[in-house]
Amino acid sequence: MRFVTDQMGRQVEVPLKPIRIVSLVPSQTELLYYLGLEKEVVGQTLFCIHPKKMNETKPRVGGTKKLNINKIKALKPDLIIGNKEENLKEQIDELTSEFPVWMSDIKTIEDAYWMMQQVGELVGRNAEAGQLVSEIRVAFENIPKAHKSAIYLIWQKPFMAAGCDTYIHNLMQQIGIKNLVTITRYPELSVTEINKIDPELILLSSEPFPFGKKHIIELQPIFHNAKLMMVDGEMFSWYGSRMLLAAKYLNGLGI
Repeated sequence: MRFVTDQMGRQVEVPLKPIRIVSLVPSQTELLYYLGLEKEVVGQTLFCIHPKKMNETKPRVGGTKKLNINKIKALKPDLIIGNKEENLKEQIDELTSEFPVWMSDIKTIEDAYWMMQQVGELVGRNAEAGQLVSEIRVAFENIPKAHKSAIYLIWQKPFMAAGCDTYIHNLMQQIGIKNLVTITRYPELSVTEINKIDPELILLSSEPFPFGKKHIIELQPIFHNAKLMMVDGEMFSWYGSRMLLAAKYLNGLGI
């Protein structure tokens, strides 16, 4: 066993080589598979949908915020990997009383890089994780800057947007989009407030609320000064190996 410090500053005693891993966050689950941990991952959430092959075969332990603690205990993990924003503190505390739980806390792209490198170290894939981070850095550096102002909506009824102090906000900055929502985290906004902010773009995310093309037709008359645009929520919010795909997606978004 060894002690490591997670992204929440917690000291966690973990095995030298974990062989039974439960992942509680979709993007980090996908990262584990990218690093070659197909056999070691013994449990994942209902929302861990990539890659499809593992989505169809791995045991489910509930949703990210509604974990089935009994199922997790039955899997007897020697390492659980979670996230401060995605998982509820009460459930993480309960799991921590019995198992090693390593937590990420990601608000920036740099946090995501650090997480990938640390997970690589946790599972004995240092070189693979380092190479992945290097490739993503180069890919993001080559994305042309958009020079637009925007609001990124994640929910309807009420409208909710990605504010500052979020990974989405930082990613928008990285590609030259000025996020006009300066309130922290995910504030609720009225139609009047959004129109007063007057963004050039309103980005409608495909998750967690499933915005679609019909919503552009419905909302364009309401937000008459802005261009409404559908975007893939995974590409804006999944930190991990999907960032390689995100860089290509963002490069071709045409904002």
